[in-house]
Amino acid sequence: MLLRIPSFVSCYLSFPLSICSFRPRNMCTTKIKDDGVGQQISHERKQATYRICSVSSHMTELLELRAEDPSFHVLFIPGNPGVVSYYKEFVEALYELLGETSSVTAIGHISHTRKNWEHGCLFSLQDQIDHKMDFIKQEIRHTEIPLLLVGHSIGSYISVEIFKRVPEQVKYCIGLYPFLTLDKKSFKQSVIGKISASQALCVTLSSIVAVLGFLPSRVTRALVRRYLGSSWSSTAVEATCTHLLQYHCVRNVLFMAMTEFIKLSEVPDWMFIRGRQDKIAFLFGIDDHWGPLTMFEEISKQAPDVALSIEREGHTHAFCSTGAGSIWVAQHVASLIKYQCQDKSGSSQEMLEDLNA
Repeated sequence: MLLRIPSFVSCYLSFPLSICSFRPRNMCTTKIKDDGVGQQISHERKQATYRICSVSSHMTELLELRAEDPSFHVLFIPGNPGVVSYYKEFVEALYELLGETSSVTAIGHISHTRKNWEHGCLFSLQDQIDHKMDFIKQEIRHTEIPLLLVGHSIGSYISVEIFKRVPEQVKYCIGLYPFLTLDKKSFKQSVIGKISASQALCVTLSSIVAVLGFLPSRVTRALVRRYLGSSWSSTAVEATCTHLLQYHCVRNVLFMAMTEFIKLSEVPDWMFIRGRQDKIAFLFGIDDHWGPLTMFEEISKQAPDVALSIEREGHTHAFCSTGAGSIWVAQHVASLIKYQCQDKSGSSQEMLEDLNA
């Protein structure tokens, strides 16, 4: 599930390369220090465009960067909350690291929006999956450009579900800090699951948060800064103030969470994952109660050729809440994509040069 935003919200909800404690077969990895990564990101990088479009009659927020002649299209699926503005720095960094040769689109969840376009309607995990499929059919499906899926938290689960529906179109699927199944041993998951299942608690908490949203903007920003800490970027603080401090958004975050807990009580579709091992990668974090290392170990047993990595730099599940986390994860994703899309006949040295290009 995703960014567990400020502590006054996260209490009822809950984000290169020195990452590989496990090296997937035939995959080379390199260690890149933070300053090395920073040198690959220009200070004047191209800005992502914010766009609102109608997808199956649902107003949808998008962040996108379009390449003139793209070699592929990266579709990014957020976690929960599915607010695309949290990922602005990540999207921009990824676009630049890919050499501006691919289009990158981040699509938000229905009613995880600034405006209450859906008039209080609630949308489940399945609704959000269908929504992403409708977007692909509407704007991507009929192009010949290969599709790469990148998902964060529950967005990783959604990405795999999309992959299952259009396997012929998806070239690669990457899950970041993936929430793929319930961890029955997790106290935090247990508490959040019980809260999200209570309509009375959800209404009460959503109302309390909405009241904060009526405060002057300077006050709400100060509160968010106070509870998030100084490490959060101004982008993350702004996204929290404009989206999460609204009743309709919080209600949908909690309702989607409830349906996640129901659906993810099922065993992952290991048969499908095994059948697409060479086209799937996952990045896990340390001490992540949404994507615990027990799941890392289970995947390595069930589908040993899936590319698995562990982030040990301390960026946490909410990687997009900081500029450093956004850039680091963008570097990791860009490296995976460059490796997957390279000419397999290339030498190991050529591959390493490509990863560091």
